[in-house]
Order: sequence, then C-alpha cells, then structure tokens
Amino acid sequence: MSPALALGQIIHEIVENLSQLPTDQRFKKSLLVTLKERWPKITGLKGGFTSEAQEQRFFQRGETMLSKVMANPGPLTKLAVKLKADLPYYWLSESEELILCGKLDWLEYLADTDSVHIIDFKTSKTEEKTDSLQLPIYYLLAKNCQKRPIFKMSYWYLEFGEGLTEKPLPDPSEATTELLKIGKQMKLARQLDRFRCPNGTAGCQACQPFERILLGEGKLVGTTTDGRRDIYILASASDPNPNVDESVIL
Repeated sequence: MSPALALGQIIHEIVENLSQLPTDQRFKKSLLVTLKERWPKITGLKGGFTSEAQEQRFFQRGETMLSKVMANPGPLTKLAVKLKADLPYYWLSESEELILCGKLDWLEYLADTDSVHIIDFKTSKTEEKTDSLQLPIYYLLAKNCQKRPIFKMSYWYLEFGEGLTEKPLPDPSEATTELLKIGKQMKLARQLDRFRCPNGTAGCQACQPFERILLGEGKLVGTTTDGRRDIYILASASDPNPNVDESVIL
C-alpha cells in the first residue's frame, strides 16, 4: 500500500459507484461528503500514510479531483451500462484455457447509436503510456461481455485534466493476438514454475516492492476488508519532511 494507491482506490470507488444511482440522484449528495465518510477506510498506516501532514495533502488532492468532477460531471449525468458480473470475464482461448477478466470503470450509454463509450478514470499525475494494454483489454471485455458496439474510448485524468481525452479504438484482432501471446507466456511460466523477469536480475517496478517485503523490509499494517490479503507498507512510503509540499516540473 502507498498513499497514491490508497487515494486512487477511494476516488475510483466513489466515482464508479455513481453508476448504481439513477441519473437524477447521482449528485444530490456532495462527493466531498462521501470522501470524508469513506476516508477512514484508508486513514493512517492503512493507506500508507506515515504523517498527518502527508495524509492531509493526499486528502486535499482527493477533494480537488472530486470538486472538478462535480463542476463538470459530463457523462456521469447520463445513462450508464452496468455489467451484471462483479468481475466481467470471457474465454480469450478455450483451447489454451485462458480467461480474460477485469473491471471497467464506466460505460456511458449512447442512445443515438445504441452503443457504449468506455471511460477509464485516472488519478495519477502522468498520462498513460501509448503502448499500455489497458484500453485494449477494456475494449475486448466490453465487446465480449455485453451486446452493444463500442463507439469510442476515453481516459479521464482527474488530477490534471479538464475533461475526457479520447483515444483511438484498438484493432480487436491485434489486441487478441498480443494478449494471447502474453497469456501463453504466463501459462507456461506457471506450468514450469519458472518466473524469469524480462529485465533480468535488475527486476522491475512491479515486483521490487514484493521482493522487499520478502526481505523483511515491509511493515504489516492490516488486511483487506475480505481478510484474504495482507497490507504492507515500505520504508520508502515515509514522509521525512511533512512541511514540504509535493511538486512537479512542467
């Protein structure tokens, strides 16, 4: 757990849950009130915060994001398609026994074309990489887990953006081929019980935090609400100078 991850989780939860409400009910209650109500779930070490000043800065970032959403809610005031499955999935390849699953942030319903608009909320301070497989995965999930065609896809950068950033639709055949390739590699690694990092002994950002935990550098601070996973924080999450605000060079 880290402050950035905790903030992203709580903001996603608040915004995504709006789709469960009728359109005329979604903003009757201030999202800032909801943020205050739900913040205790990630307060203190549970959210990776190691000082009150650090936690306050992230809370204020959350307030800023949600204030922007309330000021310009855009598609959030319109009809949304809600998938029935908690975790949508389909057979990427039955012969290879590979399933693709994932959660979609928001599916706006476009009545004029009886189609959907996939929207992915972003709480990070940087734009998604152009070679990211996230949107291709969402495209394939939406294409195979509901009947309406996908008309367009967009990122919504809540931290620094002022609206939706539309992205080109991926080629479903190319996306399927790429994901099948990766899926087969993962399947083979599990079968052989041999997990070789593409970066070699240097490792990668995805695994390094878990390796540090295995080396005893992590601090156990609790478990997830379902009790199935432990929550750790690392020394790098410390806030040695809480009076200095985070900055970014543009």
